[in-house]
Amino acid sequence: MTSTHVVAVCGSLRKRSYTRLALERSLDGVREAGGTGEVLDLREYDLPVLDADEDAQGDSEAVVERVGDADALVLGTPVYHGSYSGVLKNALDHCGFDEFDGKTVGLLAVAGGGFPVTALDHLRSVCRALNAWVLPHQAALPHVSAQFDGDELTNEGLDRRVRVLGRRVVEYATIEPDPATFEAGENVGAAGR
Repeated sequence: MTSTHVVAVCGSLRKRSYTRLALERSLDGVREAGGTGEVLDLREYDLPVLDADEDAQGDSEAVVERVGDADALVLGTPVYHGSYSGVLKNALDHCGFDEFDGKTVGLLAVAGGGFPVTALDHLRSVCRALNAWVLPHQAALPHVSAQFDGDELTNEGLDRRVRVLGRRVVEYATIEPDPATFEAGENVGAAGR
């Protein structure tokens, strides 16, 4: 039996990204649960804004393939104006049902301020529209610059929450898929689902 492979998608383009650091910590939890994992760093790809009239743009096929090949996903984002980042939205727009249908997804958000939860709610809605199974457990890191010392997440409670997110993604990667969501049924392109 092969181990569960998790792809952690980093929705931040910053060179020093707290989102990336937190995702790396979630992958420690993935490994603790017996899985393997890697960060899909969107900084490394030429991913133009989606043009739905084009079949492939830039490195979109490589991003879609890595997301699709994952057994489970962790989506990580900084909070921008109360929601998730445009770079993550664009990456998700390049993907679709083939990459998300029935897949287990964990959510992680970091914020400079104190209220990172709405970004997670918005990501949860997108994942439901793609018929993914989103973990009830999620990780939100408020006032994120104060939570790290160098590359280390020093807040023990947040560190535990992030590692548990990685463990839960592995534990629930093979959960029996739920029937299609109402949101997925109303999503354009959902015909036959």
